[in-house]
Order: sequence, then C-alpha cells, then structure tokens
Amino acid sequence: MTTERDYGQLLTLTFSTPMPYEWSIGKYGSLFFHEIRAHQRFIGIRCPQCGKVYVPPRRLCAPCFMELDELVILANLGTIMAFSVVNYPFPDPATGEQRPIPYTYGYIKIEGSDNIFSHIINETNVERIAVGMKVAAVFRDREEMQGNIQDIKYFEIME
Repeated sequence: MTTERDYGQLLTLTFSTPMPYEWSIGKYGSLFFHEIRAHQRFIGIRCPQCGKVYVPPRRLCAPCFMELDELVILANLGTIMAFSVVNYPFPDPATGEQRPIPYTYGYIKIEGSDNIFSHIINETNVERIAVGMKVAAVFRDREEMQGNIQDIKYFEIME
C-alpha cells in the first residue's frame, strides 16, 4: 500500500447556475442606512437600563438583554481604537473585484457610542496613523448613495 499522491492535478468545480443571495438587514439596519443616505449621519440606539449606545443600532442590549427602541443621532466623528494595514489581496465582497491594496481597516469608537464600528480608514502609512487619533466619516455624494455600507467611503484622519 502506498500513500503517495499526485498533487500536480488540481480539482476544479464549475457551476453554471447563478446563486443569488438576499437577506434582510432588519428594521434597525434599514433605519441606519436610510439615515446615512438621507442625512449623511449616524444613528445609534440606547439601552433603557444601562444607557449604552450601540452603532449600528441593534435589537437587544447584550449585557442587559433589554429590548432597545430609543434611537439617538450620533456624530460623524470617532476615535481609532485599533487598525491594521492590509497588504493581502482578496475579492471585495461588495463588488467581487479585487480590493486595491494596501488599505487600512480600523475599529472606530463613534462619539456618543459605547461600542466600536469597523470600516476603512483612508491612510495606509503606519507612520501617520495611531490608536487614539480622531477621524471623521466621509460619505459618497448623495446621488451615488445606495443605502449600504459603501455609502461611507472611508474615515479620514482629522489633523
């Protein structure tokens, strides 16, 4: 018995049937993206018990397990809590095209919120970016808005 295998041959699977996916982002996800598209601003939701504010809004407060319904308008400003400059190419899930590299992915605490929001930061030079820096959201032009996460082009470092 031998355990040698011919790894020179690659297994390829080809599908010709399209596989469209649709899913709901829910009531609060819809309100979040509507607010961005209509007013170029963020909204969060406040817990009636502990007072924590979440962005994007969600249905339940994780620590309290309370149902949330008090929407609050938030600033389009935040603080970088963590970041990573990405140099590995892969397809952008929104477009299917390879995302240009490098790019910076950041965890941002939106002013007035208690959790972090992750998105692109428009700086890739690690010498010019640091945890604790203030950033501002930059939105697409109104006529380009589609009601999704790409309506936020990136966060820009404030100087």
